[in-house]
Amino acid sequence: MRRTTRFRDLIERPEILMLPGVQDALSAKIAEQAGFQAITCGGYATSATLLGEPDTSQLSLTEMADHYARICDAVDIPLFGDGDTGFGNVTNVARTVRLYERTGLAGMFIEDQVFPKRCGHMAGKQVIPAVDMVAKVQAALDARTDPDFVIMARTDAVAVNGLDDAIERMALYREAGADLLFVEAPRTEADMRRICTELDGPCMANMIEGGQTPVLPLEALQEIGFAVVTYPVALTYALASTTRDLMAHMAAKGTTVGFPGEMMDFDEFNAVIGLAPLRDREQHLMESAQALAAETAGNGAD
Repeated sequence: MRRTTRFRDLIERPEILMLPGVQDALSAKIAEQAGFQAITCGGYATSATLLGEPDTSQLSLTEMADHYARICDAVDIPLFGDGDTGFGNVTNVARTVRLYERTGLAGMFIEDQVFPKRCGHMAGKQVIPAVDMVAKVQAALDARTDPDFVIMARTDAVAVNGLDDAIERMALYREAGADLLFVEAPRTEADMRRICTELDGPCMANMIEGGQTPVLPLEALQEIGFAVVTYPVALTYALASTTRDLMAHMAAKGTTVGFPGEMMDFDEFNAVIGLAPLRDREQHLMESAQALAAETAGNGAD
């Protein structure tokens, strides 16, 4: 089954789909080994990983696509991507979809912020007219070649115009054909219930630790009515915290010995990244090549 088809099936199942956020191929591989059925990687984590910078539209389309291609090569589970504003107008949106499909992504979202955008939980956002976003959604749907490639529409209008406008916009985006719906940064559980009740389509919840939206348990989010929940930055925050602690310990002690945090050792890490299967494959291919060479040499002697 194609990853796009598998991802669409996971969204449509009765149980809520949890999408942990990863930031690179290594963290994607670890998430897959942990048993997750699908993952996501957003511009926030990617900007922090590749640039050490905030999520403020500093990465280009091709930089994002290259990053996604490497992650998709590392795992077999579906990866859901971040298309930001589509990197321009409807023509740019179409190119974004075509390029993202080629990376191996199972789906992506585009949003109605003004470019350059900013993280959905930052202050000072602006949104484009709803009709312009409808055109972008239509462009995205027209550009995809795989009908199972999921196109999600996101609105950031809650912080700009209020929840009523955000729901009205999202209803338009659904009417335009968006497969998955994402109203960013509702501020209360009551607002989250309104979104799921008033919109006719699968909705995604976004759990940002310290953000504008309450971080609720998985069971509560399913009861509210969400089809998907993502934790896009939890891993990045945890890694940043551990890295800061480790560097402080090394700077103070001149060694890693005695570091109070958790750390893998050489053999454990090599097991995670698959060194043994790689060596086995190399050995198998070498033995196969040697056998073929010997057989060819024997046939030549005859």
